[in-house]
Amino acid sequence: QVSLEESGGGSVQPGGSLSLYCAASGFVLNYYSIAWFRQAPGKEREGVSCVGKVDGEELYTDSGKGRLAVSRDNDKKRGYLQMNNLKPEDPAAYFCAVDFSDCRTLINNPPENFWGPGTRVFVSS
Repeated sequence: QVSLEESGGGSVQPGGSLSLYCAASGFVLNYYSIAWFRQAPGKEREGVSCVGKVDGEELYTDSGKGRLAVSRDNDKKRGYLQMNNLKPEDPAAYFCAVDFSDCRTLINNPPENFWGPGTRVFVSS
């Protein structure tokens, strides 16, 4: 059974950090780019970052540029998103997605059906 599962969310104060994890099972992660998206209540899902399948290319959207670090470990079948200096606008459910395409294509064309349950991030003082 193929699946994705996100974890690592939680509640932090502004300026705090969180490490998010994306665990893949049932398929070979090496062949896929891994992207992170977030969806805040009442808002549309938006892409925040991606790590490519070739040479681990990294892509960051304006939502997280300078505060995020994306990475992957193909042997462990995991993607990671390190979030630093979290801000009041960052709370959302965070999701990972995978695709054969490159990061720019994946961020702009997220999959329709293959998503994990997400992990929630809260930022409050």
